[in-house]
Amino acid sequence: MASLAWVDAGAVTGWLDGDTRTIVAGRRMILIVRTQDEFHAVEDRCTHDGAELAGGLIEGTEIICPRHGARFCLRTGEAMSPPAYEPIRVFETRIEAEHVWVRCD
Repeated sequence: MASLAWVDAGAVTGWLDGDTRTIVAGRRMILIVRTQDEFHAVEDRCTHDGAELAGGLIEGTEIICPRHGARFCLRTGEAMSPPAYEPIRVFETRIEAEHVWVRCD
């Protein structure tokens, strides 16, 4: 069984509601989003056509793909509207020592 790796995504300070950052974890690009006091991490790839979600509008706990407007829940990854029907991958986050950590397996 492979061990789970936690990736340091940077200090918590300086993040505002709706801020996003992208990190590289292995071969994946992971998009981190702050919504109020929560941090969400999702694979930075729309399941509709593979476009980056980075740069998409954040509304509450949803992100809107900047290319074709598909909506995804940042908490569950669920596709909320066409043209996407498949969920995006969600990664666990935690705050430790004033840093945001993302669990990447």
